[in-house]
Amino acid sequence: MKRMKFVLLLAAALVCAPAVAKDKTKKKNNKKAVAPVEVVDTVSADVFSFHIGRANTNGLQQYLVQRMGVDAAYMDAFMEGFKAGKLSEDDKRMKARLAGMEIRQQVEEQIMPNVSKQMNDSVDLLNKDEFVRGFSAGVMGTEVPGVSMDSTQILVQKQMEYYKKAKYVETIKKNEDFLKENGKKKDVVTTASGLQYKIITKGTGEIPTATQRVKVNYRGTLIDGTEFDSSYKRNEPTTFACNQVIKGWTEALTMMPVGSKWELYIPQELAYGERDNGQIPPYSTLVFEVELLEIVK
Repeated sequence: MKRMKFVLLLAAALVCAPAVAKDKTKKKNNKKAVAPVEVVDTVSADVFSFHIGRANTNGLQQYLVQRMGVDAAYMDAFMEGFKAGKLSEDDKRMKARLAGMEIRQQVEEQIMPNVSKQMNDSVDLLNKDEFVRGFSAGVMGTEVPGVSMDSTQILVQKQMEYYKKAKYVETIKKNEDFLKENGKKKDVVTTASGLQYKIITKGTGEIPTATQRVKVNYRGTLIDGTEFDSSYKRNEPTTFACNQVIKGWTEALTMMPVGSKWELYIPQELAYGERDNGQIPPYSTLVFEVELLEIVK
């Protein structure tokens, strides 16, 4: 467990402050001779040691309570440990036990809820007892017959992908059905990758390469017509390299002559896939009206 260190006071700052003030007085009154500052030893080294030690506890109790989780009612126990100086075997065992209790709390209050949320926002799919049993086995290095840690990682990754897709099964089907029906239209072309497009205006200019920069106007919607972006609304075309955008855009732009205006129907595999992109839900088919204005050279 990572703990912040309690920062001690700088004794030098305490000692030097009066000397600085005296020096300023000397500069202001430089017309008159000033007697040298007399250095006075006011207390014994033992008394000084006690008070400098006391001064360095300023804010310590608050730090112990807020940062280290020490109950203020048990400061006497803290002092027992402080006076002992070194950890006994029992102390080491207790320290490990407390670390275990803290990690268990994190497992139950943070790790498990976060994992569950990634899989499903509304239903908790995890078995708490089995999660804890697996966590314990991992910490202790307990072998699972026939299943290496690498195999466990692969199993978890695949199952996470399954749960995430299951969460959006209706969205996936709705978008696939849209593309299936859209592809039947006589003015819609479907490429080998699954990209679909319809030519609205046929341009006659140069066709850009993947690495060339282009200037375009566009409007993007989901299949239900929900608009998520539009350069038209900003009254400002956008410039970028053809290979710096989603795959569906790259493929389309490198087939479009300058002056063209196409409507693109981009399947999720050529768009953002399983990623949640704000206004664009995972596994969404994207519809774009794209106008290729020029190749920027």
